[in-house]
Amino acid sequence: MQAQVLVVGVSAVTLIIAAAIFAPPLFHDHLIHAGVTDPEVQLHAEEAFASSFAIAVVLATATALLAAGGVSWFMVRRVSRPVEELAQSAESVAAGRYDVSVPDASFSSELHQLSDSFTDMAQRLAETEASRTRLLADLAHELRTPLATLEAYIDGMEDDVLDHDAAAYATMRLQVDRLRRLAADLRESSAAEEHALGLVLERIDCRDVARAAVAAAAPRFTAKGVDLTLVDGPAPNWIIGDSVRLQQVLANLLDNALRHTSAGGRVDVTVAERAGAVRVQVADTGEGIPADQLHAVFERFHRVDPSRVSSDGGGSGLGLTIARAIVNDHGGTLEATSPGIGMGTTFAMTIPLARRSAQDRVPSGQARAWHRPVPDR
Repeated sequence: MQAQVLVVGVSAVTLIIAAAIFAPPLFHDHLIHAGVTDPEVQLHAEEAFASSFAIAVVLATATALLAAGGVSWFMVRRVSRPVEELAQSAESVAAGRYDVSVPDASFSSELHQLSDSFTDMAQRLAETEASRTRLLADLAHELRTPLATLEAYIDGMEDDVLDHDAAAYATMRLQVDRLRRLAADLRESSAAEEHALGLVLERIDCRDVARAAVAAAAPRFTAKGVDLTLVDGPAPNWIIGDSVRLQQVLANLLDNALRHTSAGGRVDVTVAERAGAVRVQVADTGEGIPADQLHAVFERFHRVDPSRVSSDGGGSGLGLTIARAIVNDHGGTLEATSPGIGMGTTFAMTIPLARRSAQDRVPSGQARAWHRPVPDR
């Protein structure tokens, strides 16, 4: 309103000064040219002109001020109301209440964009808080078993209820190893989800990655009595990727398949080129996954059957989470499919093929450090 008054006031003062300087002489000249030479008539006409001009300026200025006030009040209310509501919503979010109602200021594209951005921020904060709470609960659950086992063995040894033999120490060492593996996987999972793994990319043959992973896992499969086969083609499947990290992905998938496949079952690893990408499948004949949990298996600490823990302590519940994050950082996808319980599971990793242009290729053996930026969401 002050800005509007200033504009109207400057305009009125400018008009009055200009009229005072130029209007009387011009009006006097027009009277002479019109043949009005009587001084009394000229004086009366000039006084009439001056008074009518003053009345017109006052009325125009008052009308302009009223119009400016009305427009200012209307615009301020239209702008300030959603801003006040946004401020109240921000205070709610700062207090930890994320289910806020943000006004939709559709009359202004800028405020509309601000409202949408604030809504997205509140939703993401709510998801982050829920994820943090779930992570803490899951972590406490994962730590409880090894800590309880260690505590029981220590108490038993102190009370001479348990023998101080190699078996007891082996059990305790196994639980310590489990805790160490959990800590390492937590660190790896956080780095993967923050895109901070520091991938070292090079032009590699995806068949070599699969062969190395299968060769490393073969002894464990043989020991359990599970058949492990690799099927790949005669032609190279060139990709730009981190060989060590992709082997880690396949190692996690193979460990998961072995854990959930009974003796006498089989696991097939297939490498094939499809629609401009390399698709690596790890298919087992194991326990299978219910359809409503196919996506959840990639969440941290998720288990299809929470009551079942394998005799060796099982995995940390983070392997598939880490694997998917690594594949996503390669610009690929990792998906799970299963016909149902008892009918096996297939995990499919898809990585884009290396582009054919020479300038886009990284020569084999020539590596470069690379950090993928966090994608827009």
